[in-house]
Amino acid sequence: MRPWRSCARAWAARTSAALLVTLALGAPRAEAAGQRDAALRPIVQHAITQAQCFLNRYDAAVWYTLMEPRLERFVHDPAERLSILKQVYCVTHQPGTAKVPPGLVLAVMQVESDFNRWAVSGSGAVGLMQVMPYWPERLGMKGYELVRVTDNIRMGCAILRYYLEITHDDVRLALEEYNGSVGRHVYPDRVLTAWENWNGADDLGFPVRAPGGGAARR
Repeated sequence: MRPWRSCARAWAARTSAALLVTLALGAPRAEAAGQRDAALRPIVQHAITQAQCFLNRYDAAVWYTLMEPRLERFVHDPAERLSILKQVYCVTHQPGTAKVPPGLVLAVMQVESDFNRWAVSGSGAVGLMQVMPYWPERLGMKGYELVRVTDNIRMGCAILRYYLEITHDDVRLALEEYNGSVGRHVYPDRVLTAWENWNGADDLGFPVRAPGGGAARR
């Protein structure tokens, strides 16, 4: 059997098993209906083609030191743990892009997939940030690339950044849009609660609006 066929079958088996577990447990996952916005395609396309970003090594080292012990209880593999942290920090600190708090991205991952890159939701969303499965086809990619740490985080962050921009940094509304649950507060409440555990220096001062519209600062 060719290696690529073996890998493809293994990926299909794992994602199918994850889907069955998700459906059996009834765990809440992203419906992600908002990810169908037509304006998102060029934004996600641009994000996925960015191969690297230039980091402030001191700031990155401080952030890794803060976050790595917190992520260990979710991700036991040190290499995967560092890959997630590196990609989150890189994507959220890309020059020339709007700010996305890295702690917020980690909170989305916690709520969406519990940091399981093989997770599949009842609506078919895949991976760490539960990106909808039609994205690879639209971007000329393969479906299995959604379970890759780098590609999934790039796409998920591009989508989240888009909703933060169009809602003028209304974090709650942006999260509702990302999740496809506008008008319902359960999902943003869960993410904002998780964000408390991931808050680092780079997240301070980002506005979070209460359901009634008032703004508070972290």
